[in-house]
Amino acid sequence: MNTIVRQPKRSFADAPSFIDKVYTVVRRIPVGRTMTYREVAVAAGRPHAARAVGNILHRNHDPAVPCHRVIRSDGTLGGYNRGAARKRVLLRREKAMV
Repeated sequence: MNTIVRQPKRSFADAPSFIDKVYTVVRRIPVGRTMTYREVAVAAGRPHAARAVGNILHRNHDPAVPCHRVIRSDGTLGGYNRGAARKRVLLRREKAMV
């Protein structure tokens, strides 16, 4: 008689979500520095998810997550949920604009 051994179901309830990982990475960007969406995706464990990082940050309204410090790989600012002009002002104030 063959016995079927079932693997226990994995619970990911305690594992941090990709959103949580993105927020953690972005919170650690120091004043005066920037990261690209791709760099954030790599640091959060999903190197091909730069667009997802942008979508996540577009929904962010927590001031503790400085999403204005995330820019495009080509050096342009990219989007910002409070407007591109505001993003530019914040980065200049922090002396992060090159």
